[in-house]
Amino acid sequence: MRRVVISAFVLTLAGTFGLVGGAAAAPNEAPSGPATASSAQGVEKILPFQHQWQETGYWCGPAATRVAISARTNNPPSQATLAAQLGTHTGGTDHISQVSTVLRANLGVPYEYREMPNDPPTQWQRDQLWRDIIADIDAGFAVVANIVAPPGNQPPGYPPNQTVYHYVAVVGYDTNYNTVLIADSAQFSLGVYWLNFSQLATLIPPKGYAF
Repeated sequence: MRRVVISAFVLTLAGTFGLVGGAAAAPNEAPSGPATASSAQGVEKILPFQHQWQETGYWCGPAATRVAISARTNNPPSQATLAAQLGTHTGGTDHISQVSTVLRANLGVPYEYREMPNDPPTQWQRDQLWRDIIADIDAGFAVVANIVAPPGNQPPGYPPNQTVYHYVAVVGYDTNYNTVLIADSAQFSLGVYWLNFSQLATLIPPKGYAF
């Protein structure tokens, strides 16, 4: 769903890892919209956001949700607060619908979720995911994805001999290379990195994403 970007959001929060330029906003002020770089071939857009490593082994859901909220405000809730709102337990956050509900409650915008039950995903599901990412980033909103990363299909840094069930935030895209910028809270990950969109599309099934 397309959302209205509130025009009062005019100050920029400096992104982590040097990926977003500009001065940091003062406390309680909201970051501006996505930074845009265009070329003859395509467009790169990156949201302002705050990256944090997850504070427990099962708080990837709260950490990814916090990243998404930080794209809209300079004062997002703590991971502990979000874990309570999400109903996260020692086994993790059960379903992507809990993330969309908490994002709606904290941001006051109509976040939804979409499931991708087919593994591998259909072409329609891939195209819809790409459209949702582009529309959300363009409007200044991050996407939260629930992923399953088995051996042989993992983001960089993941333990190669185990399947990782995880939540990450999508905070940018580049149509020049068909890549997406991932904010990842796992200590073993690179933290913030570009990932081929086709790989992201194969990591989400049979879970889903909040957009």
